[in-house]
Amino acid sequence: MDRLDPRDTPSAALVDPAWLRGLTERRLSRRDVLRLAGMGGGAMVASSALAACGVSGGKAKKTATSFWDGKKVKGSLVFANWPLYMDKAHGTHPSLDLFEKQSGIKVTYKEDVQEIPSFYGKIEPELAAGQATGYDLIVITNGVYLDKMKAANWLIPLDHTQLPNFNKHAGPAIKDPTYDPGNKYTAPWQSGITGIGWNPKYVKEPISSFEDLLNPKYKGKIGMFADNADLPNLAILGNGVTPEDSTPDDWNKAADVLKKQRRLVRKYYEQDYIGPLSKGDIWISMAWSGDIFQANLSDPGLDLQFVVPDEGGLIWTDNMCIPVHSSAPVDALKLIDFYYDPEHAAMLTEWVNYITPVPDCKAVIEQQAADTKGKDRIYLNELAKSPLIFPTDAMTSKIHDYRVLTASEEKQWNSIFEPIYQG
Repeated sequence: MDRLDPRDTPSAALVDPAWLRGLTERRLSRRDVLRLAGMGGGAMVASSALAACGVSGGKAKKTATSFWDGKKVKGSLVFANWPLYMDKAHGTHPSLDLFEKQSGIKVTYKEDVQEIPSFYGKIEPELAAGQATGYDLIVITNGVYLDKMKAANWLIPLDHTQLPNFNKHAGPAIKDPTYDPGNKYTAPWQSGITGIGWNPKYVKEPISSFEDLLNPKYKGKIGMFADNADLPNLAILGNGVTPEDSTPDDWNKAADVLKKQRRLVRKYYEQDYIGPLSKGDIWISMAWSGDIFQANLSDPGLDLQFVVPDEGGLIWTDNMCIPVHSSAPVDALKLIDFYYDPEHAAMLTEWVNYITPVPDCKAVIEQQAADTKGKDRIYLNELAKSPLIFPTDAMTSKIHDYRVLTASEEKQWNSIFEPIYQG
């Protein structure tokens, strides 16, 4: 296989950055996006309901079915995604090459989504003016900007009759999300979980609960996140409340817990908790599933652990969407459905190491492991067995979406939680 295995290199400096994505930092705007989910995203609900199936930015509305009537394949499309979020070998993207060969559709792939706020700022003027963005398929994280695009009728409702692979192979955990009921506008690309990570070199007992982050025996060795999305929502779950249904009273109770915990916390981390966790500066921390998997992949002797707390964890999802005025919406649908074929999903999963929306690709990876030898077999077996890539039913039953705030709620939320990690 044409894959660079970190264990084949004597130095992390020689490792393809794709393998280290998330090791010491995640995409710069991930937490910003989730934080911004509280900055007016919920206020879009009412207008989104009015928008219904509209796809023309406030002008004459069309149902998803009528929009697709008469639409044909163009033969090319432009796909905007995050950097290092696609399989790669010898300077090309094998899965995209295969799609082009099978479909006859040419894909211009652009790593233009460096961060959601700036990408949204780039395409918003064209969308507001009723013009094409130049992209036929984009990847957007659930949160305020996705909500804005839905509310403004800037996304084309997907025609699920043209998505047989999605309908057959999309995992139950990513179907019908609260941020897009019925996957009307979105098809997940990859996901990640916020939970608890720990270093078993220093923490000898099993970790299973949010209460473990409050244990005085770990005083000065606890890491928490410095944000107003992951931190509050995980604490709300820790108090036994579902974030989506939480009230201001629940927020204050969660804040009280976090205030009492402050004397135990070594640091509220932005993106750099993996290094301290690996070295023993902290022993236990809030963590992202992909970070833990990639850290262990880079250093097999590390053996960092991750768990979704008994009280629950959080899930974020990057989604494929088709912006209005796309010149190739049918081509975009075909590419979306291509990645829901287990064979093709496996090609992607083997490179990006996040939670795949196609659990059926696990069997493909297991078969590939059986058919190969050496370090490739070891890697593929590790991938297939990892609950950080293929979450167990027990894990998925405990993960929740983030609380989406209305504009009026956002100020109160911030006033409650920001002083905890900014003080």
